[in-house]
Amino acid sequence: MPNAHPLIAFFKDIDKHDIPLVGGKGANLGEMTQAKFPVPYGFAVTVVSYDRFLEDSGLRDEINAALKDLDVEDSDELDRVARHIQRRIINAEFPADVAKEVISAYKKLSGVFKRATVAVRSSATAEDLPGASFAGQQATFLDVKGDQALLTNIKECWASLFTARAIFYRVQNKINHDKVKICVIVQKMVQSEVSGVMFSINPVTNEKDRIVIESVWGLGEMIVQGSVLPDKYVVQKETFSILSKEVSDQSKQLVRHGNGTREEEVPVSWRDKQKITDKEIVELAKIANRLQEHYYFPQDMEWAKEDGKLYITQTRPITTMAAVAKQAQKGAAGVSADVTPFLSGEPASPGIGSGHVRILKSPSEIDHVHQGDVLVAEMTSPDYVPAMRKASAIITNQGGSTSHAAIVSRELGVPCVVGTRTATHALKEDQIVTVDGAKGLVYLGGEVPEADKKAALLIKKILKKKKRTKTATKIYVNLAEPERAKEIAKKHVDGVGLLRAEFMIANIGIHPKEAIKLKTQDKFIKKLAKDLEVFCEAFYPRPVTYRATDFKTNEYRALPGGKTWEPIEPNPLLGFRGAFRYVANPEVFNLELQAIKLVREKYKNLNLMIPFCRSPQELARVRKLVAASGLFESTTFKFLMMCELPVNVIMLEDFIKVGIDGISIGSNDLTMLLLGTDRDNSEVAQAFNERAPVVDWALARVIKTCNKYGITSSICGQAPSTYEDLVEKLVQWGVTGISVNPDAIERVREVVAKTEKKIIS
Repeated sequence: MPNAHPLIAFFKDIDKHDIPLVGGKGANLGEMTQAKFPVPYGFAVTVVSYDRFLEDSGLRDEINAALKDLDVEDSDELDRVARHIQRRIINAEFPADVAKEVISAYKKLSGVFKRATVAVRSSATAEDLPGASFAGQQATFLDVKGDQALLTNIKECWASLFTARAIFYRVQNKINHDKVKICVIVQKMVQSEVSGVMFSINPVTNEKDRIVIESVWGLGEMIVQGSVLPDKYVVQKETFSILSKEVSDQSKQLVRHGNGTREEEVPVSWRDKQKITDKEIVELAKIANRLQEHYYFPQDMEWAKEDGKLYITQTRPITTMAAVAKQAQKGAAGVSADVTPFLSGEPASPGIGSGHVRILKSPSEIDHVHQGDVLVAEMTSPDYVPAMRKASAIITNQGGSTSHAAIVSRELGVPCVVGTRTATHALKEDQIVTVDGAKGLVYLGGEVPEADKKAALLIKKILKKKKRTKTATKIYVNLAEPERAKEIAKKHVDGVGLLRAEFMIANIGIHPKEAIKLKTQDKFIKKLAKDLEVFCEAFYPRPVTYRATDFKTNEYRALPGGKTWEPIEPNPLLGFRGAFRYVANPEVFNLELQAIKLVREKYKNLNLMIPFCRSPQELARVRKLVAASGLFESTTFKFLMMCELPVNVIMLEDFIKVGIDGISIGSNDLTMLLLGTDRDNSEVAQAFNERAPVVDWALARVIKTCNKYGITSSICGQAPSTYEDLVEKLVQWGVTGISVNPDAIERVREVVAKTEKKIIS
C-alpha cells in the first residue's frame, strides 16, 4: 500500500501481502477484488486503528497483565477474565481520528443520499492462514446501518479477540496474545436468498479432484454455525460434472429484519427444493477452482446469492489437510462389517473414536467432558472447543460437513459425525459408543476391530401398478440382457418387473469409481442409458422397473479397476451392498440416476427400484438423492422398494411412510434371512425352503399391508416361477403383480387366471 500506516483501507488498495495490516480475511478480500472475483465491495478498519484504540484507552498493559498467568484449563477463571477484558474494551472511548476516518469511508461506500447496510466482520492477523484456522472465533455483525451502530459493532469486534474460546485457542496453539491483532472489515451487505460454503477439495477425504458446495436458504450464518442441514453438491474438477447432489429439508432460515436479523420459517413449498440450479453449482465450482489456482493452495470459501448474482464473501486456505490425512490413516480399517450402526449422519472428520457419551445442552456444561469422552450436542460451536479438544469423538444432531464445528474437529484431529438429527435423544449419558467419522456412523459399544470395512445398511426394491389384459394380477418378467428385450417383449407380459443392472454394468467394462477417477463417467452414463433404452423401447408403454445395482463387493471387485475400490468381506451377502452403497457413495449412484434421467427424456415407462434397505432412515436418505436428480418432477416416475429383509416385513409401514409407490418382494434373500441359511452354501442349502410357514407369513403380511396403504405389491424372486401353489396363495392374499422368468410367463398367467376365477365365483 502507498501509505504503510493507514487507519482505513479500501479493498482495491490491499492484497494478500497486507495480512499484518488487515488480517487474513481482509487481505483475501482485497486480493480477490484486485483479481476481479465477484466480491461485495468494502473497506478495512486496519490494525493501526486497533493499536491506536489500545494506546488511547491505556488497555494494552491491563490486558497483558490479566492474561499473563491465566490457567485456561480452569474454565470458570477463563470465562471471568474474558468477560472482564471484553467489558473494558466495549466501555472505552472510540478514538476521535479513527471514528472520523471510519464514518468518511462509510459515506463513500454508501453514496451521497443514504446509509448502506453493511456486514461488520473481524479479521485477526493470525486468521485464515495455512497453519491455523481462527474461523468463527471473532465476531460478525450483519445488517448494520448508521454511523453509531457501525462504531459500536467495530468495538465489539475488537472485544471478540478476547472471548474465552479465542484465548483458549491461542494458548493451546502457542500463539502469543500480544502478537495477534485485529482488523475490522466493513462490507456491503449481501441480502442472501441462498448462501453457503464451498471447498476446492473434499475436506473430509482430501480428494483433490472434487469441489464440495453446501447451501442453505437465507443468510449464511446458519450454515457456519451448523444450525441447519445444508444441501450438498459434489463437482468433479476439469469436467465440472456434478457427481452428486443431496437436498436437505430446511425448515428455518436467517433473514434481514429491521437493523438486524431474525429466524423465520422456510415456506413449505421451498423446503425440499434444491437451493441453487445446476448451472449455478457449476459456476460456483469454476470460481472455487480459479481461487485455488490463484492462491496455489486449496481454499475454503463462503458465498452468497442475491438477485440472481453469486458473490464470494470470504476465502481462506484449508488448514485441516494434514490432520485429515493422519486421521484417515488411523481409521482406515473402519469398524468391522459384522457390527450394525446405531446412528448415521454426515461424515465430518475421519477416524475412529470410542468413549463414554457426554450430552451437552450448552457450552456452560463443557466441564462435564473429560479426556476420552464422546461429546454429543445439538450442534457444536467455537464455544465448545475446550471440550472438543478432550473428546475422543464428537456427534451432533445438526450441521454439515463444512460447518464450523466440522472444520475445527478436522483441525483437532477428532473423529466427528454431524447431522444425525437424533443423537442427543437416542444416546444415553455414560453409554459407551464408537464413532466412525469417515463413514458418518455411530455404533453401540467400545470395541473397534481394525479389520474389514464398513458396516452396512440396506434398501429395498420397488414395483408399480399397471394395466390389465387377461388377468387382474399383472404378470411381469425378470430380465437382465438387452439382447433378449425385443424377443421377450413380444410375449403376453405386462412389463418388466425386475430389470437387473448388474449385467449392463459389467458390460460397460469398468468399475464406476474407476470411471470417475479417469473422468470418463459421461461414457459410463451414456452406455448404461443406451442399454436401458433398449428395454424401454421394446416394452413401451409397458413399465420397466430398473433395480439399482446390487453387486456385492466380491462381484464389484471382478470389474476392471474393482480391486482398487472394493474391500474383501467375510460375508458379502450381509455386507456393503444395496442402499448403503448409494448413501456412502452418492457420486456412483448418481451415474445411474443420470442414465435413468437421460432415458426418461424419451421413454417415460422407466422406473427405479431400490434393493436391500436396512432402515426407513436409509430409504429416506436414498429418496433425497433421487429427488436431487430431479426424477420426481415427472408425475409418471415410480419409486419402488425391494422387500427382502425381515426388517422390511416387520417395519413395512414405516418404510411406506418415507414415500414409495410400491414393493417388490425378493423371495430369495428374504427366505435366507428369515431361515438363517445360505442357499449357495452346500453345507446348509437343504435348510433353504421358500414354502416354509414363516415365509408364507411374511409374504401375506407384506401384501396385506401394501393393500391397506394403497401401494402396489409384487414378487420377483425365483419362487413364483417354480411353485404354482405359491402363486395361488399370492393371488388369494391380494398381490398386484408377479414377476417371473421368461419361460414361466404363460404358465404362471394361467395359474393366476384360474385362481382369480375361483375367487370371483
